[in-house]
Amino acid sequence: MSSLSLAVRDSSTMLRRNLLHARRYPSLTLNLLLTPVVLLLLFVYVFGDALSAGIGGAGAGRAEYVAYVVPGILLMTIGGTTIGSAVSVSTDMSEGIIARFRTMAIHRGSILVGHVVGSVLQCVLSVVVVGAVGVAIGFRSHDATVVEWLLAFALLVLFSLALTWIAVGMGLISPNAEAASNNALPLVFLPLISSTFVPVAAMPGWFQPIAQYQPFTPAVETLRGLLRGTGIGYNGWLAAGWCLGLAVLGYFWSKSVFQRDPA
Repeated sequence: MSSLSLAVRDSSTMLRRNLLHARRYPSLTLNLLLTPVVLLLLFVYVFGDALSAGIGGAGAGRAEYVAYVVPGILLMTIGGTTIGSAVSVSTDMSEGIIARFRTMAIHRGSILVGHVVGSVLQCVLSVVVVGAVGVAIGFRSHDATVVEWLLAFALLVLFSLALTWIAVGMGLISPNAEAASNNALPLVFLPLISSTFVPVAAMPGWFQPIAQYQPFTPAVETLRGLLRGTGIGYNGWLAAGWCLGLAVLGYFWSKSVFQRDPA
């Protein structure tokens, strides 16, 4: 059997292990999923009427704000879900199972690949659940074409992959699960200072460049444009650049930390 076949086989085994863990202990995933759902309902039903006036004009209503906020909440869901990856990796490291895997005849990289692929699958599932809530409260995408839907799905998967690799690196450098959860909190806080809930133009002038060019804003604007059938401008290139850059950075960071043999 070739080395590639061994890597694929061992990665599949590690993926199955991580999916079984997620199924047996669903509380973490549910807790992380609850935050974007609560925020979606809060901003739509409590602040929706007030915020919609700043987006669609004085005659805008809650429906306009639902169309605006749901794409941002979907990406925020990915950020929250990847925290579970950081916690899972840190737990494996601190409980000694990784040390045991190092002594076995398995492909080293398969351990991280199993975590990453499992996290991306959980992110996609979480996005489907939150998206279903968005549809239930009035989100519609009548103007998007099939190609735009496919591009939107590809962006969600690529964004999930990028944030997962960053979360895995955070989990590897954390001494325990609690520290990993705290270290990964920026993945949840960054959407709060992006265009998820309000346009960047509504923010103070000195803060707008920070909000405009951080990873979430280009991704939110791209997903929003794809799902609503409107233009995305340069945001598509910025989003793709951020995703690829973060994925490459997270991969090499995680690989470097993981390959250090323990003392």
